[in-house]
Amino acid sequence: MNLPDDSLRQIDKEYINSLSLEKLQHLSEKMLEDLREARERLNQTPENSSRPSGSFAPWEKGSSNAQEEGQKDDAKKSENSDTKDKSAEGNDANSLPKSEPENKRKAGKQPGAKGFGHQIELPVTGEEVHKPKECSACGEDFEESTIFYPKTGRYELDIEHKELGLEVTHIKHIYGICICACGHETHSLPGRSDTEEGWNVEITEWHLVGPTLVALIVSLAMRMRLSRKRIQEFLDDWLGIKLCVGTINQCVLECGRAVSPLEAEIIAEIQKSGLLYVDETGWPENGKLKWLWVLRTATVTLYMIGKRSWDVIADVMEKFSGWLMSDGYLQYRKYGKRLRCLAHIIRKARGLSESYTPEAAIFGEKVLEIISLFITGIYKARSDPSMDLEEKFSVKLAELKKWSEKHRNHSHAKTKALARELLNDWEAIWTVLKYPMLPITNNLAERLLRHWVIARKINLGTRTSEGSRAYVSLASVIDTCRQRGVLPWPYIASVVAERRKGNSAPPIPQFQPIG
Repeated sequence: MNLPDDSLRQIDKEYINSLSLEKLQHLSEKMLEDLREARERLNQTPENSSRPSGSFAPWEKGSSNAQEEGQKDDAKKSENSDTKDKSAEGNDANSLPKSEPENKRKAGKQPGAKGFGHQIELPVTGEEVHKPKECSACGEDFEESTIFYPKTGRYELDIEHKELGLEVTHIKHIYGICICACGHETHSLPGRSDTEEGWNVEITEWHLVGPTLVALIVSLAMRMRLSRKRIQEFLDDWLGIKLCVGTINQCVLECGRAVSPLEAEIIAEIQKSGLLYVDETGWPENGKLKWLWVLRTATVTLYMIGKRSWDVIADVMEKFSGWLMSDGYLQYRKYGKRLRCLAHIIRKARGLSESYTPEAAIFGEKVLEIISLFITGIYKARSDPSMDLEEKFSVKLAELKKWSEKHRNHSHAKTKALARELLNDWEAIWTVLKYPMLPITNNLAERLLRHWVIARKINLGTRTSEGSRAYVSLASVIDTCRQRGVLPWPYIASVVAERRKGNSAPPIPQFQPIG
């Protein structure tokens, strides 16, 4: 850069008008070179520079993909045009373009094709006989002496917590028939959950992987952010369990479906709460941009994936009457009883204070000065409830409003944006002066999203709507359990075990006392 920061800050219209033509031309040449260099830096992407591939913003990915598709279409058109020209030049059959098959074969196993299984070589560590307890016709209890006729069985791989670590179990489950004195045959069968709309994966005991092992797989996928292949490698290397990637993925989806009814319990808790934090971030689903939402109260955490629209959380917010803490996204203005995150405004003001436009820098510094004063007063008022901050800072509030009115139509875009944001959200921003015990930032929700943003960068989001639904259901239960001081994995294993039997999911445990 030819012009250092301190020099650029001193250049304004008055200084430019005072220069002679020769000096103005010299300055313009310097600024032109700097502008070209800045534009080149701004236009750098992972495709044309050394920037890492994960540094695309969510909305840039969509535009990049669209651009790539457009380039591919142009290439195809150009290729087809060249082919037509060549075919017109001669009658050689080899020069004609080859037509692609109309019904292109999809990758993977075809519908109706024979499946392939693999044999578990681990030794059987136990056997469990599932004898019917009573006659399914007359209701008479079977005695211990009643003859049991084995008919079918299944094997279940699972893990158990021991004093020295994990131990792999391989249980043989046997099912069969008991004949009642009334002559009726009663069969014992593995449990199965009812079908639910929107889910293709089944919840059933007729499954190779046991509930605790399912919980371990979910832990590796959701908390350790491992891919299905890495989970497969870990299970084989450390536990000697060989599972295919499809089985591992099925475990995650099945567990997601098993815990999904608990969302109703979480939503009910949200609607009863007095304070709700909300935030959202981009989330790719099969290459399409969607948004991951988080709603956090003092007792529960709920995640949702959908559009960046109020409609996604409208059903939850319909019966909520407490305070809503959010950032400045316009959709949140549909809710009246709202708080604004001061951290977002501080960051924008700090950016303005470092601006090369003098008026913008002065406005940013003024906003920072007044907000810093307010925050100091808020913390003091929390220890002294008798303080009336609205009266104490009435002059400063009027001063800030005057500054915002002055800059609401400023030529500098970011200065105008911040001034209008302050004016449009004035009540939501400064309600905290009336109720200083309320929070001043949305950091709780933002910190919750951090883990899943890292997971998004590693795993590139989800592939299907079913996968997204399972993902947010599991994330909601995991973070709610941790919020309540409860280890989520034994609880998730118990949910899977009960749901496989066809029972309802046990409620999420309440807060556990520390120590």
